[in-house]
Amino acid sequence: MPPRRRPQFTQENIDQHLQQIHFLDQSSSSENLEQLGPIIKQIHQNRQQDAYLRTVNALVESKDAEIETICSDNYQEFIGSVSTLFSIKSYTTNLRDKITTLDASVEQAGRGLVEKKKALLQSKKTAANLDEAIDGLQACLRVLDVVNRVGEMIKEGRYWSALRSLEDIESMPSTSLSQSPLFQHLLSSLPSLRGQIKGAVTASVKQWLLDIRNVSAQLGQLALEAMELRNRKWRSRREKDPMLKLSRVGSAVEVVTNEKTEYNVLDNDQLKVDFKPLYECIHIYSALDSLDEIRRSYQQDRKAQSDLILPEPLPLSSLPSVTQEIVGFFIIETHVLHTTGSFRSEREVEDLWDAIVKRVGTAVENSLRNSTDPDAYLRVKESLLAFVMTLESFFYSTNSVHSFILVLFEKYVGILEKQFGKRFESIVTQDDCLPMYVEQPLERSKVLDTVWLGREERDYLSKSALPLTLPWSQSFYLCCQDIRSFVQNFYQFIEGVSQHHRNIDDLLSKSLDTILTAYISESIARRAQSTSNLSQITQIVTNLEHFEVACAELERSLTNIRSAQRGGAIRVTAAASFAATLSRALARVTASITSKLDDFFGLAEYDWTPAAREDAPSMYLYELVNWLTTVVDSLIIEDAYKQEAYRGAVDYIADCFMDFLTGRHTPMINENGLANLQLDIDFLEDEFKRSGHAFLNNAFVELRAMIFIVTSDKVQDYLVPSTRQSQYAVVRAKRLQALLEKLARYGGECRDAPSRERGEKRRKEADAVGRLFPEGRS
Repeated sequence: MPPRRRPQFTQENIDQHLQQIHFLDQSSSSENLEQLGPIIKQIHQNRQQDAYLRTVNALVESKDAEIETICSDNYQEFIGSVSTLFSIKSYTTNLRDKITTLDASVEQAGRGLVEKKKALLQSKKTAANLDEAIDGLQACLRVLDVVNRVGEMIKEGRYWSALRSLEDIESMPSTSLSQSPLFQHLLSSLPSLRGQIKGAVTASVKQWLLDIRNVSAQLGQLALEAMELRNRKWRSRREKDPMLKLSRVGSAVEVVTNEKTEYNVLDNDQLKVDFKPLYECIHIYSALDSLDEIRRSYQQDRKAQSDLILPEPLPLSSLPSVTQEIVGFFIIETHVLHTTGSFRSEREVEDLWDAIVKRVGTAVENSLRNSTDPDAYLRVKESLLAFVMTLESFFYSTNSVHSFILVLFEKYVGILEKQFGKRFESIVTQDDCLPMYVEQPLERSKVLDTVWLGREERDYLSKSALPLTLPWSQSFYLCCQDIRSFVQNFYQFIEGVSQHHRNIDDLLSKSLDTILTAYISESIARRAQSTSNLSQITQIVTNLEHFEVACAELERSLTNIRSAQRGGAIRVTAAASFAATLSRALARVTASITSKLDDFFGLAEYDWTPAAREDAPSMYLYELVNWLTTVVDSLIIEDAYKQEAYRGAVDYIADCFMDFLTGRHTPMINENGLANLQLDIDFLEDEFKRSGHAFLNNAFVELRAMIFIVTSDKVQDYLVPSTRQSQYAVVRAKRLQALLEKLARYGGECRDAPSRERGEKRRKEADAVGRLFPEGRS
């Protein structure tokens, strides 16, 4: 196989290659390095070719002998070939020299190029480092800007955004910046920034707490005014619709109606309460896992604020403003409770409520301790009731407040009792005890609408012709008027109080009984006792009769009122007291009559041991009977009471006669004296029969029986138990004994034998009757 022919390079080819070596383009501002690769590759190929040529030359030289041998055979050709080879060698040598020169040039050019490349790479590395530094600085600037904006956000109150920014810093992806000291320093400062956010949001909520404390009174005032408006609307509707009479504010019907026009006291034209600071604080503290801390702080702050609501001591004039602040306080608490999830517990709010209710009760009690003004109690009740009704609509338990109102109510009623009691005593004391007189229809209507009467008497008086004399005096009318005023004041206090109807009914019953009994009935009894004028006493009797009827009518009317309000029955038991006072007044009538009868008996000059019997009764009895019938019949009282007056008077006359016979003032009596007394008794019985009062003669039954026993010599019959029980049961043995002793004493002082014998007989009879005391009537 013939050897491979190497390429032939002419001088022109070599020059052409050299001309192609241009490292820099003078027209370009950048290095023209792209051509370097192909040229170096070409140089490398040339070097390979040079090596190849040297190898060829060595081969050629080693083959010279062989060539010469060959050439000798082929001399001409060989000579030609040698010439050619020499030419080639010459060209090769020249080419090698040029390649060497070119290699040196290339080496020199490459060395400069490498230096430039190194410089260029260093420049690029420096530029890359600068870029990296710039990027790091920019990242740091962004972080620093975030940190700076956190401070601005805190100042602007954008706490949640500030907290989120800190979280963004912490959650940045890991970069070369993450390992830098600056970034680590920033990370170490984040807890401090969180503390700043926490402190700022805490200060914000503290300021909010101060702000809501300042608006609590206004908020409470708006709520109370809304409740008052609600009350007025409902009261107007109840008056128009009888079906709603028993429904009160807060009932299901009223609540449904009120929901249509519900008024938001927290957001209206006059006041807007912003809860954003609290919500934001809760949100921030929740994010910081410190919710319990702000919850405890809030509870402590609100408790401190609730303690500051009540001044010590509490002026009653400031109670309305205090209740307004309390209402506002708990309306805010209700809203916080319902809008903050688990931040507030119902127990915490209830504790605050119970504590402040207890303190209000204590403060009010202390303020009212020495008060005797019922209007002060009424004002307190109005403030507390409005306060209670308002907070009931926010579902607060108000049982303790209602109970406290009832305690105040009892004290209020006690003061009313004393106040009205003095007025009743004054009315009774100053009464002229004359029948009232009315002339005009309006005047009569006013009086009849005021007093309590039975239906028949009311109808009779309302139809009677005017002018009209009424049966009662001014005191009965004024007392009825004040009782109505008392009841009105009583119900004025409990108006709106929806609980404990039975307690209220019992208290009203007790109060009315106290007033009617202690202040009216007993005052009338004292007035009757101190009055000697018979007409005044009888007027008192008439008044008492009407008071007794008024008790029943009052009980009936009040029970009807309470039944309309689902209350219990009112029980007025004072009628028994008026009945007792009436009995005492009637006794006083009798006493007044008997007092006058004493004057008549003072005129009686009885001779109890006359020598002969009289033909006519004693003269004083005529005047006594005329006076008695005139006076008693003219009394303006019921016939039954007149009969009682007659009976009392006649009983007194009989007692006087009995005292004549058996008392110590008459030392002795004879039969003629007994006959004369019998004559007087007969006269009185005849007069009473003639005047239609025959029943009064029963008063003389014992007198007649005693006189009959003595004058008919029936003592022995009296000593027989069966006879005594059947015929002389009314005769008391002790009285009969006393009469017999007086007869015996008279007989013992007589000088004639018959009289002395009768006296001895009477003595023995007296002793025999005296022995009956243990087994008989004394």
